Amino acid sequence: MSVQVLDQRALVLNTGWTAIATVPVRSALQLLVRGAARAVETETDQTLDFHSWADLAVAPASPCIRTIRLSIRVPEVIVLTGFNGFPRGSVTFSRRQLYRRDHFTCQYCGARPGSPELSIDHVVPRSRGGRATWTNCVLACVSCNRRKADRTPREAGLTLLSLPIEPRWTPTLEIPVGTRRLSWQRYLSERYWDTPLEP
Repeated sequence: MSVQVLDQRALVLNTGWTAIATVPVRSALQLLVRGAARAVETETDQTLDFHSWADLAVAPASPCIRTIRLSIRVPEVIVLTGFNGFPRGSVTFSRRQLYRRDHFTCQYCGARPGSPELSIDHVVPRSRGGRATWTNCVLACVSCNRRKADRTPREAGLTLLSLPIEPRWTPTLEIPVGTRRLSWQRYLSERYWDTPLEP
């Protein structure tokens, strides 16, 4: 049972108490032992170092980590002791993210024909050294893509509705389905819970 418990997730808060990540309980305990984090007693928001946490009583039938001499409560939320920022990140360049950036809209004529009728167009064609990057790829409807063919927009008489740029990364925490704990809810932003899910 301890191995399964160690693989469960703990919510990580920065020093401003903003949720920034989830880590396996095993990693959360390592952070506690090193003093890089404190465990949060979620009912009172009290923070405890590793030794104080290990001294807490374990309720019957509660998940715990058992050692030869101790039964340690599973830390569900930890707060870092020396990190008040957000992890640096970038938006992964992928088909899904490109469709999101361009709002499922042809960047030449503004049509929104639906995903099957949209394709990814290289502003500077690959045959001329154009690369698959945020600043060189846009969505185009079938008609505009045919019209542009292997030319630049200017050569094809097309104008981009907006310049292709890399979207800004925002530190929105993504939690896989089935790993969320009830005790996390109060520490996660309303923006996370109110974000509509795409089909």
